[in-house]
Parts: sequence; structure tokens; C-alpha cells
Amino acid sequence: MKLTISREALIRPLQLVAGVVERRQTLPVLSNVLLVVEGNQLSLTGTDLEVELIGRVLLEHPADEGEITVPARKLMDICKSLPDSALIELTQLEQKLIVKSGRSRFSLSTLPATEFPSVEEGANSFNFSIAQHNLRRLIDRTGFAMAQQDVRYYLNGLLLEIDNGSLRAVATDGHRLALCTVEADCNVQDNKHQVIVPRKGIMELARLLTDADQMVSISLGSNHIRANTGTFTFTSKLVDGKFPDYDRVLPKGGDKIVTGDRQLLRQAFSRTAILSNEKYRGIRLVLTDGSLTLTANNPEQEEAQEEVSVNYQGDSLEIGFNVSYVLDVLSVLSGDNVKFTLSDPNSSALLEEEENGDSVYVVMPMRL
Repeated sequence: MKLTISREALIRPLQLVAGVVERRQTLPVLSNVLLVVEGNQLSLTGTDLEVELIGRVLLEHPADEGEITVPARKLMDICKSLPDSALIELTQLEQKLIVKSGRSRFSLSTLPATEFPSVEEGANSFNFSIAQHNLRRLIDRTGFAMAQQDVRYYLNGLLLEIDNGSLRAVATDGHRLALCTVEADCNVQDNKHQVIVPRKGIMELARLLTDADQMVSISLGSNHIRANTGTFTFTSKLVDGKFPDYDRVLPKGGDKIVTGDRQLLRQAFSRTAILSNEKYRGIRLVLTDGSLTLTANNPEQEEAQEEVSVNYQGDSLEIGFNVSYVLDVLSVLSGDNVKFTLSDPNSSALLEEEENGDSVYVVMPMRL
């Protein structure tokens, strides 16, 4: 294998593919990236056995075909350290890969391409296409609510629900829930189709969606999801589990509707949060006609209080929330105004944009 490539052409796919590779590996070959030259194309593959990413680059210079695996992190660090306009020459020499650029020369250890694992696929159940900006919006609007390392492993991922003409994403960590629905070119024969994509898969997929107007084609199988953007092919195993019935979590019949300026509320919540208990992050909301008062205090006997004008007429209400959860929602919404639907101190709040947004959020109350 021998090829010449510009640093610019190599560095982005290499960075994305290396992002999938875990630093600590039980199998040495998993900390490597697979390089394959076929015709005038170089493909780079990284995997951790759960997620696989293949990046493709068209070569402008003639190349000798071949395949080899090299340490992902080291190759990336070498490329990063070279000047922006550098030309890089990669040559396979027995058990080494020689990297040359200008007066620099590096010799990297390799492992045979035959040892490199590929993610098992299984049969595809169906395929559909969606604009990259729509898929990115789904992830941005809901991904923050995924659990981190919950024992209920099905919460450590994002539910994708495919229906006729729409794609919905739902995430919950048991304390809050995020839901967003966008248009997609998909047709389902019978019932809605649901899959759970693991947290790492969602994070890596989001990094690929940089070309807003381009389409991404999605293939779903019984145990994997594959996304193809043309230059990248992403495959992830699915989480095998039953996602909670999110419809039952959405609060119904809230009679206290509060609307207010999203940025003003976000700033008031942020300032109040400074003096909240660092562990529990609880703040108290007191709602009266036309006004919302936020208070927080902590074990050091410090206190913060903010008063914000809101549109509300009705009975007064006192309720507690984890301020981080409310701030997360106010940060991803984009409308000028936000709408809170509340009922009593023990019921969850429903948050959404005031006018026909595509996202809804549920935040459970806290006892203070």
C-alpha cells in the first residue's frame, strides 16, 4: 500500500473515525484504524465493536492498493502536528507504516487488516432518508436528557420512533423527558417502529451531520442502525430493551398556563442557580398573578431571589425543581417565549415553545 494525500483531506475523516476508537482496549487491534486503498479511494474505519465509522477520501494522486491497521491516536497526532499545507505520504513497509511529510519521517507499528473486526449487521427491516439538519435537530433537542450510566440500560440511549412521514426522538433519565418530532421520508406498513440507539452512537452520529442541506440515508435492522452521508458510513448496535411508554409520562390536564420571555427566564434561573445546593440543585418557584418568584438557598445559609414578570392569571402555586433540568430545556428551545403547563406541587411540568413548536419537555418536581 502506498499513497500521497494532503493533510486537509486526511485530518477530518481521521479525527471523526478516531473519535469512535476507545483509548483503553482489551483487543490491541481495536485501538487501530483500518486503512484501505481501492482504486482512487482511501477508506478509514474505526470501531469499538458497538459503533463503527467508515470515512472515505478520494485520492488525487495515483496510489498502490492495499490494507493495513495502524494506531489511530498516534496517526492523528502526527497529522495534527504537521503544517496545514503539508502533503503526507503513507507507505507500507513489511510490518510498519512509514509516514513522510517534508523532512519528517515516522515509522508506525501495524497489525494485519484480517484481524480487524466488523460490526455484525443482520438483515435490514427498512430504509428511509432525512435531511441532515432535521436529524441533527432531533439529537440536539433531545440528546441532553439521555441517562449517563443508569442501571436501566435502555435509558442510556435515544428512542427513535418511525411513523408515516415523521421521525420522533425521545430521551429520558427518569427525572425529565425530551421529545421532538420532525418530517422524514418514511413509510411504515403497520405499527410505529421503535429502536433505541446507544448514547455513544448518538454522540458520534451528531458529529457527522455538518452538511445541513444534504440528505442522510438510514437503514434499520433488527439489531443495528446504519447512516450513510456519502463520505461517511456509520453503524451502531441497538440497545436491546423496552423503552418506557413516554405517552403516559406526558402530563395531561394541567390548568396553570404560564408564558414568559425565554431569555429573561433563562437568565433569572441561571442567577438563582448560583446559590442553590450544589448537590441537589433545587430551587423554589412561587407563582402569583403576573409574577414568578424564584428562590434558592444552600447549606451555607446563603439565598438568592429573582422576580420575573410572566403572563399568568390564576391560583398561586409553590413548586420545586432541579434548576439544571429547567435550564437545559430553556437552552435548547429557540422561540422568544416559553410556555409552562403546571397543575399542582406534586405533578410534573410540561415545557414547550409558546407557538407550535415540534418539541415538548417534561420535568419532575422536587420536594424542597
